[in-house]
Amino acid sequence: MSDFKRNNLDKSLSPYLLQHISNPVWWQEWSAEIIQNAVDGKKPLFVSVGYATCHWCHVMAAEAFSDIDTANFLNSHFICIKVDREQRPDIDQFMMQYLTALSGNGGWPLNVFLTADLRPIYALTYGPQQSFLSIAKKVHEHYEKHADDIAPFIAKEVQPPLAGEASLVKNLLSYYDSEYGGFGLGQKFPPHSTLLYLLYFLCVENNPDVQTICRKTLDAMRLRGLNDHLQGGVFRYCVDRQWTIPHFEKMLYDQAMALWCYSLAYKIIGENEYKKMAESIVRCLDDCFADNGLFISAHDADTEHVEGATYVWSYTELKDFLGPDEFKRFCASYYIDEQGNFEGLIHLIRKNDVSLYDIEDKLLFLRNKRAQPARDNKIICGINALVTIAMIQAGRNLERPELEEKAAQIIRRLIDLFWDGKALRHSYYNGTTQNQSFLFDAAALLTAISMIYENDASWNTLMTTMAAYVESFRDGEKWVESRAADFQQVFASWFDHPVPSSVSLAEMGLTRVALLTGKETQFKSYRAPYQADFFNIAAMMNNGLFHVISSKSAVAWSQLSPNTLQTLGETQTDCYRGTCRLRQAK
Repeated sequence: MSDFKRNNLDKSLSPYLLQHISNPVWWQEWSAEIIQNAVDGKKPLFVSVGYATCHWCHVMAAEAFSDIDTANFLNSHFICIKVDREQRPDIDQFMMQYLTALSGNGGWPLNVFLTADLRPIYALTYGPQQSFLSIAKKVHEHYEKHADDIAPFIAKEVQPPLAGEASLVKNLLSYYDSEYGGFGLGQKFPPHSTLLYLLYFLCVENNPDVQTICRKTLDAMRLRGLNDHLQGGVFRYCVDRQWTIPHFEKMLYDQAMALWCYSLAYKIIGENEYKKMAESIVRCLDDCFADNGLFISAHDADTEHVEGATYVWSYTELKDFLGPDEFKRFCASYYIDEQGNFEGLIHLIRKNDVSLYDIEDKLLFLRNKRAQPARDNKIICGINALVTIAMIQAGRNLERPELEEKAAQIIRRLIDLFWDGKALRHSYYNGTTQNQSFLFDAAALLTAISMIYENDASWNTLMTTMAAYVESFRDGEKWVESRAADFQQVFASWFDHPVPSSVSLAEMGLTRVALLTGKETQFKSYRAPYQADFFNIAAMMNNGLFHVISSKSAVAWSQLSPNTLQTLGETQTDCYRGTCRLRQAK
């Protein structure tokens, strides 16, 4: 029997939870045992969800959760549970649906007060120390008076509305920021899935407006503050419309999606700077994320509790470190101002594409001597599979087959580590795997395997097995994300940002398997743009807007359009827009 009158996170296998072991709050990890303890003790729950590289999670840990008065109140009146959203996306999704239904907004840390039988009472994101304690007291007072009247919250499957094919690009144009690139008029997140949809659309129809959207957005992402110009890779998002100052965390999933976007843009648009950007992301993966053949989850936004400290420069520091000629050249290609652009310091933003590798390498050498951001070293199966998808596509689009070979090695490593022949585990940390299954992991891995299968038919058995496993997450017409023994069934998300949704990946993976194995596909309706852009790529593929090439021997990818699948067959055919034609071998 566990001792719940202490902080038990020292037993955790989550880097995020381990960050909270010194809090005076009696944090517990989610389990059936702790929920039963709350039921038996008739105590409500306080559940705080976050992730290891979350800046405001760190702030709240240092403020409210380190305050003795707050901790004493929480310990006396609630069972307190910490959740790593990356390890328990099912719990996070349920809590986030409640928060957004309550307030219209979401974010992390995600703090929810619930009854022991999981009826939510109240939720909020970051709360300063004094106001948070006041809220906790009011919540408990409400619970004491109205516990029996608190209504359950039913998490529903939320599907994006259906949309006509002809309206998709028109609607995306209406969201586009024509002045600065990207979408919307506030903080700028890299719109990976939207860019991928628009780029694949360009394979079907050479639309000048779409090409402008793609170029301007891709250029803003690579030239301005989202890009780490010295080491490669992209930050999570920019806090301003102009793409100037990022939130400095680096997430593995953003590297995967950006690699796919830039390599595809190079293939379709032909801009050599997109190839360089893609290659810089590969460098970042190798230098910053690689770990024993796989990739870690993230790098923190903070360095020693200061956001962005590793990445920013003082004007004097740059001028003193670089020689006069170097500094002049540097100022000609970067926006360097004595006043700075980030709290009196300088975050590097480019003016142009003039090559400065000698200076950039020199600055990176100096930067690497600084304290570095903390790392979230856990390995997530599905995000690693997403990296392999991007690597395969980059290998084909950049004509670098060694990236496809590397992706195949990573997929084998994922199978060895996470697949037991019946179920796919979710994460790995400090020698232990998390024995829980999620649709996202299965769908991402199936999609990756279906791409490797195009190069090597020996993957057929595993592809077929994984397709059947993905199908096991269906519940009638709906998709289930998880059926965890210690939590309720959660339906899969459809929202395609910042990564493709589980539903979209499942639909894409199964569509690819059907097309590659000669099965018929039925028309798939398109969904609302921006919400479901990756799903709409799967629909394009399903509805005949991707070529399906059959040939006696493999065709070099350099000879094929990016919207192509290929398989071996006795006849040379190209099936496209519902018609199969004989294809002349080249």
